[in-house]
Amino acid sequence: MRRRLAGGWAGFAVTVLLPLAGPAAAQVQAQVVQAPIVQAQVHVRYADPDRFTDAENRFGSGQPLRVTLAELTRIFRDLGTAWLRPDERLDIIVLDVDLAGFERPGFATPTGLRVVTDATPPRIRFAYVLHRGGRIVAQGEDTVTDINFLLTSNPRFSIGSLYYERQLLRDWFARRFPEPAGRR
Repeated sequence: MRRRLAGGWAGFAVTVLLPLAGPAAAQVQAQVVQAPIVQAQVHVRYADPDRFTDAENRFGSGQPLRVTLAELTRIFRDLGTAWLRPDERLDIIVLDVDLAGFERPGFATPTGLRVVTDATPPRIRFAYVLHRGGRIVAQGEDTVTDINFLLTSNPRFSIGSLYYERQLLRDWFARRFPEPAGRR
């Protein structure tokens, strides 16, 4: 009986080696696997996204608004899983989005053309509430931006779209929650 355990190399080693140890070890493994994994929760809402400064391609090519918002939601959730404790919940209301760069009209490419210069940094404004054990432990409204974003992030090593926005939010999580969840 093989069951995969969460936990990186340790889980892999247990998955591969326990079947070799006999039936008693397989029963222990089954008990470990069935334990629920508790993760931090991140709830993201968008306040009037049709009025965001620059969150979609308005010239008919590139990412539509729903794709941009889905990617931002995924970024918030991934970072929340990495930086928040398992008993914490972060509620975020995104108030405005201004993506890095500007759209270049006249280019009918399937992915659109976005020109990124140091004069067009990303900017995201949002309100947040952090809950721990049913109590509010932090709340506020932040506007995150970085005028040096071209110097501090490298899209060549990033996966997915919204490279600069991901780095901007990663920096915010690092400042707001200084210890990642795994080291607390």
